[in-house]
Amino acid sequence: MSGLALAVAVPALSLCSALPAWAGSALAAWRINRSGALELRTPPGTSIEAYFEEGRGLVGPRLWLDLPGAPSRSRSVRGNGAIREVRVGRPSDNTTRLVVEFRAGTKLDPAQLRLVGTSADRWQMELGSGVSGLDPIGEGDLDAPSTPSWRARPPAAVVPGGPIRSVEGLPSVPVGRYKVVIDPGHGGPDPGAVGINGLRETDVVLDVSLQVAQILQAKGVQVLLTRTSEVDVDLPPRVALANNSRADLFLSIHANALSMSRPDVNGIETFYFQDGPSRRLAEAVQQQMLRVSPGSPDRGARPGRFFVIRRTVMPAALAEMGFVTGQLDSPRLADPAFRRRMAVAIATGLLNYLVANP
Repeated sequence: MSGLALAVAVPALSLCSALPAWAGSALAAWRINRSGALELRTPPGTSIEAYFEEGRGLVGPRLWLDLPGAPSRSRSVRGNGAIREVRVGRPSDNTTRLVVEFRAGTKLDPAQLRLVGTSADRWQMELGSGVSGLDPIGEGDLDAPSTPSWRARPPAAVVPGGPIRSVEGLPSVPVGRYKVVIDPGHGGPDPGAVGINGLRETDVVLDVSLQVAQILQAKGVQVLLTRTSEVDVDLPPRVALANNSRADLFLSIHANALSMSRPDVNGIETFYFQDGPSRRLAEAVQQQMLRVSPGSPDRGARPGRFFVIRRTVMPAALAEMGFVTGQLDSPRLADPAFRRRMAVAIATGLLNYLVANP
């Protein structure tokens, strides 16, 4: 089963349990009320990602929400009615995950599961009639005022050092057998994201992409680049180059961004459109990028609907190497030695995939 991303003033209720002291977590309070609605209280301006996974057999459906900041410990709350359990976890050093697990046979319509901001610091998701009638469960005081002072503690901005892996030590594939398209995102008048100290996404991704191409070529892989300089290339020509060349793989390389006011948000993620080969490709690249950026949160290899991976016909993925607006990621992405490490890591992920999927 694959997780599907979801689109992103209530009766007062006194809850006996209070939230533990969650240092850095944006989850201030949550509740599933009697009518079957999930409610949250967060600091104003919090960004939340919501996902849904269908049930199968004896396993019920589940939905989960990722919020910035991490709880000091994981915990679970026993459910009732259609809800089996609610868990609060820490999937990365800078993420709080709220998981609602339903009993087997519970029917939910993912098209109707929309997380709606009812005010600057309040959220609500209607779970449907099949969940109504339960005894309310939750943690914290939903009616307490929220303050804008919260910020997750940014990780220390340390640029990794030490020797960089040599090209000779990378996995080997048959010379001339494979063709790979590397797509440096943005370019020309479109610089992409602009982050701390004016760091531009286009500069980072072009540098890394050119180095990935050189490494792969040194290993006998034919490489096509959608751009090799600061020029503007529309999305359809990028896809056409890959499809018309009958390439074996396609990788689009990017750097992420959120807001200059949110340096606490960092992390590496890789997107794929369909399960199978594209997912395995994304996982192979994600694993290697994480190895060269210790401490950067693992945002996962996960589904995405970006045009360049949705329209390409070969296994395709889109890699986000970190946040140019992140206090941890930005200094690394600005460092030429780190970009070399990242290029070697991405090339290693691609070669690992080709070796495992000849």
